[in-house]
Amino acid sequence: MELTCYLYPGWKPRIRAASPRRDWMDASPESFAYRCLPLSIANSHGWEILTPCGFEAFWTGGMAPEDVIIRCDRGSAPHDAPVALFGQGVMTFHVSGLFRTEPGWNLWVGGPPNAAKDGIAPLGGIVETDWSPFTFTMNWRFTRPKHWIRFEENEPFCHIFPLQRAAVEAVEPRFVPIDEEPQLKAQFENWSRSRDAFQKEMMRNPPSAPSDKWQKFYYRGIDATGVPGTDDHKTKLRLSEFEPAGQRCPMHSDPTGRND
Repeated sequence: MELTCYLYPGWKPRIRAASPRRDWMDASPESFAYRCLPLSIANSHGWEILTPCGFEAFWTGGMAPEDVIIRCDRGSAPHDAPVALFGQGVMTFHVSGLFRTEPGWNLWVGGPPNAAKDGIAPLGGIVETDWSPFTFTMNWRFTRPKHWIRFEENEPFCHIFPLQRAAVEAVEPRFVPIDEEPQLKAQFENWSRSRDAFQKEMMRNPPSAPSDKWQKFYYRGIDATGVPGTDDHKTKLRLSEFEPAGQRCPMHSDPTGRND
């Protein structure tokens, strides 16, 4: 599948395959937060668009556009700065790219997963990028007035990934007693007993090696008896970078060195 970003003259978006790393996860004791594979996969599930300049922003608490104050770092180009367009404590980033997906595919647009910022939160959107000839914006809404927030240059402000438009409406959700799936029930109960026993053993005899402090069943893609769950289990995503024809993308490598 192709995901194309068309560039108007002068547009130079900074886009990279999303990093699985998060500062708060790095800072967790023994980096234990990375034991949660769903978190790491979500972090890297798509592409990040980076801020072309560093800036600070402040919300007075009012509902008018002028109640959001934005101060860019010295030397920043005016057109690189986010703006306050809508009021309601919302700050808007213009995305310098016109994205195209294949027929029937949308683009999910939101903030970087699992990367909270104190005082402001990203707003999410779904864009029909298989036909739309329009650009879109990425918006963040302040959650606390009279509090300065900061984005550094090359900090992600937007996270995108494609999804099929009709898929979610084709889902038929239902509740089912687990007794109707005796094999699944047995697998769950076996895991539950194993987990309880493991936690008790950890309390009695704490291991010295960090890797021995968690069972790693889900991380390894196996059930509690060692049976693989699926042939295509993922512990890491390897997304392609946006590359112009015939040359490497200038943002191919993560400037923070955290793309592995």
